[in-house]
Amino acid sequence: MNPTGNTILITGGGSGIGAALAQRFHDAGNTVIVAGRRLAALEDTVAGRANMHAIELDVDSAGGVADFARRLLAEHPAVNVLVNNAGIMRFETLDQARDLSDAEQTIATNLLGPIRLIDGLVGHLSSQPGAAIVNVTSGLAFVPLVATPTYNATKAAMHSYTVSLRAALRGRVEVIELAPPAVQTGLTPGQESRPGYQPLDAFADEVMALFARQPTPAEILVERVRGLRFAEAEGRFDATMAQLNDFAAKARGG
Repeated sequence: MNPTGNTILITGGGSGIGAALAQRFHDAGNTVIVAGRRLAALEDTVAGRANMHAIELDVDSAGGVADFARRLLAEHPAVNVLVNNAGIMRFETLDQARDLSDAEQTIATNLLGPIRLIDGLVGHLSSQPGAAIVNVTSGLAFVPLVATPTYNATKAAMHSYTVSLRAALRGRVEVIELAPPAVQTGLTPGQESRPGYQPLDAFADEVMALFARQPTPAEILVERVRGLRFAEAEGRFDATMAQLNDFAAKARGG
């Protein structure tokens, strides 16, 4: 992926990882469009920055995504990079029947949303120079957190989808996976200051250093996530899963 001179769309750009990366990509000399449900938050991300733009987007609506793609390309026909970052994480219990609305919304936002947006933009991106798609997954795609089963499943699905997409678009669009570890963001209540999670600025700085490598790695993996990514291949899966879930439970308990 070219480090500069792109027009980049980042979903979920009103807070957390999306906002941090949007501002860093802008600082690197790119035009950046942030998209998400909350226009006020998006406007905070772009405030005072030329060549940064905010557009409302609800990835849960198939019609809304299609309409967004049309509006986006009419306003910003030079878009050549898509970063699928928007996502939600909900705690669920699996040992009893429950209301499945959290699970259903997680699938709609984290899995169907990126698939719909890729579908709406893939034809355009395939014709653009230096085109790239970046799918944000998670270390939990590789070692699950028991308390967030549907979130883990959507991220594992996006990992698999990204592998297929990379092969399908080879030679036309560069396809990159970004798998974060636990980062201090507002993804779940209290996570912004949760002990043991990677500070957002440190994470974003490390990610941008990896994006600056040429060629860009197919998987953007900061040091803190590598233990999860390769746990199964290295024969550490069961021990890593136990350690992860014990750490997460203690961190949430304060």
